[in-house]
Amino acid sequence: MALRVIIIDDEPLAINVLKNYVEQVSQLELVQTFSNAIDANLFLQENEVDIIFLDINMPILDGLNFLESLKVTPMIVITTAHEEYALKSFELEAIDYLVKPIPFPRFLKAINRIIGLKQGASNFAHSGNEKPSIFVKVDKKKLQKIFIDEIVVVESLKDYIRIKTTSAKYIIHKTLGSFTDELPSDKFLRIHRSYTIAIDKVESIEGNSLEVDGIRYTIGRSYLNEAKSRILNDTMN
Repeated sequence: MALRVIIIDDEPLAINVLKNYVEQVSQLELVQTFSNAIDANLFLQENEVDIIFLDINMPILDGLNFLESLKVTPMIVITTAHEEYALKSFELEAIDYLVKPIPFPRFLKAINRIIGLKQGASNFAHSGNEKPSIFVKVDKKKLQKIFIDEIVVVESLKDYIRIKTTSAKYIIHKTLGSFTDELPSDKFLRIHRSYTIAIDKVESIEGNSLEVDGIRYTIGRSYLNEAKSRILNDTMN
């Protein structure tokens, strides 16, 4: 089941940008857009949504005051041209804070985080037994859905990474560090500046290397102690 989304922003161009982004992600459903928080508030009194993309500087009722007034709070993603409201936004439990102009990769990172939080809370289990997944941009327009439990190894290729799954390989424009941050930390481990591995896919450990899917990978010196501890503890548990 798709996550229900509304957009609240008094700038038509900003609404159109977010609308286009939302339409590219199959797990999102754009329910409505609003040019002011008052109309959005009336809508929310009778309708449930999962995510609100919320601008701050709006006439009559600004985004932060609107957020404070909500009795039931969906996932809130702040979208603003101003950086100075970030602390206040997170105090009000906003999930993310996107500064305009918002690039699509940054938008997608926020969505992947929300999807991860939803899956971690087992919200998807009640609506279709959807396995945890993440979307990656594999070309200019295509978003590829990858199931988390199928990821084997992620390899750094300078400004790109190669994601090896149990059935395919994908090369995307992203750093290894930023992609690793989007993965569940209890299931994945960075073992080298060039590699992140799925802990449950490790087949053997020997010295300063380990084997995954028949291939041996060197464990970086600074990662060695944590890697062995995490992998061995995971195996024993």
